Amino acid sequence: MTSPAMTGPAASSLTTTSGPPLLSDPRVRGIRVVDDGSPMVDVASAGVRVEPAAPAPPPGLGLEWVAAPARSHRLVRRTLADRLGEAQATLPDGLHLLVVEGLRPAGAQGAIHAAYRRRIADEQPWLGADEIDRLTSRFVAPPTNAPHVSGAAVDITLVDPGGERLDLGTPVDATPEESAGACYFDSQGISSQARQLRSVLALALGRAGLVNYPTEWWHWSFGDRYWAHVTGAPFAIHGPVDRDPTPAR
Repeated sequence: MTSPAMTGPAASSLTTTSGPPLLSDPRVRGIRVVDDGSPMVDVASAGVRVEPAAPAPPPGLGLEWVAAPARSHRLVRRTLADRLGEAQATLPDGLHLLVVEGLRPAGAQGAIHAAYRRRIADEQPWLGADEIDRLTSRFVAPPTNAPHVSGAAVDITLVDPGGERLDLGTPVDATPEESAGACYFDSQGISSQARQLRSVLALALGRAGLVNYPTEWWHWSFGDRYWAHVTGAPFAIHGPVDRDPTPAR
């Protein structure tokens, strides 16, 4: 399967009403979910590296860090974990995947969404509600439609053998405003080395069946509504998980 990140439009189109649908789009939100019951597992069980601690809230939103349920950021659906393991096996020697965050509790998702939406509304008070929702969804989706809440998405990057993160153009979780759009997968405002590393990441994850969210080079998913929209699947296979999921053993 070809990754949408490798064939998508220029990043600048995503700041207008043109370009691919985002998570706020009714065509995405309206996709039904038929959950296949895939259990939550620790992504490290698939041989993929994971950050030891959950990430702090994105900077600039005025959110205080609140501890998530222990190790919840390490959890993903088994279907996703298996595909991440496949992707790791295809990377060139010396490169490793690093999962920064998998499952995100609905409460944390809601707080980030509300804070970023409020920031957009405050900075651009002339916008209508629908446009504020669309711009917000470039960076964060509401809990009812968020792939992370379903355990169906990861924020992921590449590291060297010593575990040092490589430069893919922006930090993980950089907003469109902070990065001047360089967070978009197809941004031209990054170095040639960062562009090459993004292509390596996309090739491995795309071949494993994951899809990229085009406004965030680090966000990849399998089984959620956005995956269904991109691949043409008749329904999503992963919906929101229980508030305190127990990983399968």
